[in-house]
Amino acid sequence: MEWIAPLIDFVLHVDRHLEVFVAQYGAWVYALLFLIIFVETGVVVMPFLPGDSLLFVVGALAGAGLLNYPLVVALLLVAAVLGDQCNYHIGRHVGHRVFSWQDSRFFNKRAFDQAHAFYERYGGITVVLARFMPFVRTFVPFVAGVAEMTRSKFTMYNVLGAVVWVVGLVTAGYFLGSLPWVKANLDKIIWAMILIPGLIILFGAWRARAKAGSA
Repeated sequence: MEWIAPLIDFVLHVDRHLEVFVAQYGAWVYALLFLIIFVETGVVVMPFLPGDSLLFVVGALAGAGLLNYPLVVALLLVAAVLGDQCNYHIGRHVGHRVFSWQDSRFFNKRAFDQAHAFYERYGGITVVLARFMPFVRTFVPFVAGVAEMTRSKFTMYNVLGAVVWVVGLVTAGYFLGSLPWVKANLDKIIWAMILIPGLIILFGAWRARAKAGSA
């Protein structure tokens, strides 16, 4: 478990780590960013990687001239779409056997159940909404595959969600990242981008459980 502390440090201080990486490895940072977004959205056992905060910081670095804005947006858009498509196909392959899986270090049963409940309630639009929800965004395309959503319908929602998520957050970082207040409070903004969606998810799960209990 020695990897946990460095991972937490990377998530909470992603801006500093990316700046160092750009200084040391230059254009290889694009490959790293592509890999992180693809793995977070495409591999169901990697829901803990940074997503929203990473995109915002990438936009801020692009605004500072350290990254090429059009190139990084295009690359991360492709990574987000391909990641969800990969996750969807894994879900289609696994099928309903997943409901018998137990919680383990490689499978978060609670996150899967929350994503499934969210999908059952909101249907296809969940693929778009989940982009902004840590953990849930990793499981929703997987759930859509398990639920056998048609490929054409899933692809439509997948592309729409990727555009809103990637372009929206990178552009926000590009224009807001240079503001003095944002620079001074970037660590707090990263915490907020991690905690607020998580609290919303927990509140929704609590309400759903409360309703089920009263019924």
